[in-house]
Amino acid sequence: METLQSEMENLSCKEDVSIQNSVFFSESDNSLYFTYSGQSNTLEIRDLNYQVNRASQVPWYEQLTEFRMPCLWNRGQDFPVPVIQNLNLKVRSGQMLAIMGSSGYGKSSLLDVITCREHGGKIKSGQILINGQPSTPQLVKKCIAHVRQHDQLLPNLTVWETLSFVAQLRLPRTSSDAQRKMRVEDVIAELRLRQCANTRVGNEYVRGVSGGERRRVSIGVQLLWNPVDLTSIDRQDREQEMATKEKVKSLSALFLEKVRDFDDFLWKAAEEESVPSMSEEPRSHLISDKTINLPSPSDHQLPGTVQQFTILIRRQISNDFRDLPTLLIHGLEALMMSVIIGFLYYGYGEIQRSFMDTAALLFMSGALIPFPVILHVIAKCHSERAMLHHELEDGMYSAGPYFFAKILGELPEHCVYVVIYGIPIYWLANLRPEPEHFILSFLMIWLVVYCSRTMALWCAATLPTLHMSYFMVNALFNSFYLAGGFIISLDNLWTVPAWISKVSFLRWCYEGLMQIQFNGVTYRVQFGNITIPIAGKLILDALDLNSHPLYASYVVIISISISFIVLYYLSLRFIKQKSNQEW
Repeated sequence: METLQSEMENLSCKEDVSIQNSVFFSESDNSLYFTYSGQSNTLEIRDLNYQVNRASQVPWYEQLTEFRMPCLWNRGQDFPVPVIQNLNLKVRSGQMLAIMGSSGYGKSSLLDVITCREHGGKIKSGQILINGQPSTPQLVKKCIAHVRQHDQLLPNLTVWETLSFVAQLRLPRTSSDAQRKMRVEDVIAELRLRQCANTRVGNEYVRGVSGGERRRVSIGVQLLWNPVDLTSIDRQDREQEMATKEKVKSLSALFLEKVRDFDDFLWKAAEEESVPSMSEEPRSHLISDKTINLPSPSDHQLPGTVQQFTILIRRQISNDFRDLPTLLIHGLEALMMSVIIGFLYYGYGEIQRSFMDTAALLFMSGALIPFPVILHVIAKCHSERAMLHHELEDGMYSAGPYFFAKILGELPEHCVYVVIYGIPIYWLANLRPEPEHFILSFLMIWLVVYCSRTMALWCAATLPTLHMSYFMVNALFNSFYLAGGFIISLDNLWTVPAWISKVSFLRWCYEGLMQIQFNGVTYRVQFGNITIPIAGKLILDALDLNSHPLYASYVVIISISISFIVLYYLSLRFIKQKSNQEW
């Protein structure tokens, strides 16, 4: 037993020496190592006590599911619970600090507190210092990268594309495209992602890279934040390999010089092992701190609003149109709905369809297709919500560029969807064949579907969970549907639904389509053996669907869409887009 223990101790010592000798460089390993060429950053925590209020951790909608009255929500739970008590630690650049503990013991909370992202908690006492200064969000962004517990990446982009878009958003605006591309290639090489660089990232639904590779992509996203400090060994050819090895040796020597006087056992041990080899290096090969070109503050200016918008809209379109199964499913859905309704009203030819049949067709044309669009938009927004929250919190871009990219980036998909739905149903149902009537009808359908899309965006950004968004949008859509003027005449509505009908985009779509199809047309109404011609305008007047000019329907729907768009922007701007798991 003693012999085995002795052998284990010897093996452990050999491993420690091996690790110390290969902190910066190893001849036999093909791995690429990160080295730090700037000043040594120090993170220090002194006597930290952090506590949370359990009542604030339970969302109001979960309280409602337990049938608890608002006045009783905080009763019995309004006392603070300590999560971190008397914590002290000190870690410097180049060190690895492992935090171990059971689930729920505050490990993630500690990282959130360090990175100024604490939610629902309060620092009771203690200090968090970065280079001797109190931690602030601005200081954290300059010195600390936070790789979160869960990967939040767009599944349909490849590894290279994911890192490329991040590089365009995070690297200084003075960087050229070639420099950004080179930086992405370096990170891919450093993280050993070369073999999967052109593979989709994927998720639990989309097949892509492995879980470990996806984790390394998330790390790469954070590494791209600091381009102020990483280098690697380039093994593409012998010349580059020798040059980068010399560079790494010089940087490691400079680093050890900088930390020589630190009271830290790890670096003292490493120095003892490395000093002899350092003394053998010619001084001309060492890089002095004066020769290190650290970027000036002006070099750290990130891309502007317009650049952020162009990058985000290209990223969104690339991700959306890579999801071919979803696009095909929604396209087939629109086509099937259009063909089914069209064939239901097909075959009239020269025989005039009855007024009520035509009215029902027009109402369904505007009210049936928006609902699946709404469900699709909400599901998609909530799937991207966690990523949006983290990227906004990291300062990768602001809410404005993302807002415009989202609004405009969905237009190509929206246009294709409406074309697939609107054209077959119009001609199969044998509606008025004149080009102007077709264009006006198609434009009306286009606007009402887009209006429903903006309503879904607002609900998805305002409410914290997928189910709550579904509930809210269902309530709104059904209210607009019932007050649309077909289920019950607008004249017969009492005060509340009458006011709802004024903001119902389905009502204005129905009124506009009825005016397009009936104004200027004479209908023959048969009573027994007698046929009486009646002007379509008179029928619309009787149903109170002709009290406004046709352009008013377009103006009102556009105004409602703009209102939802403004509400959507305000939600993005002032409501934290946390994922469902974090609420």
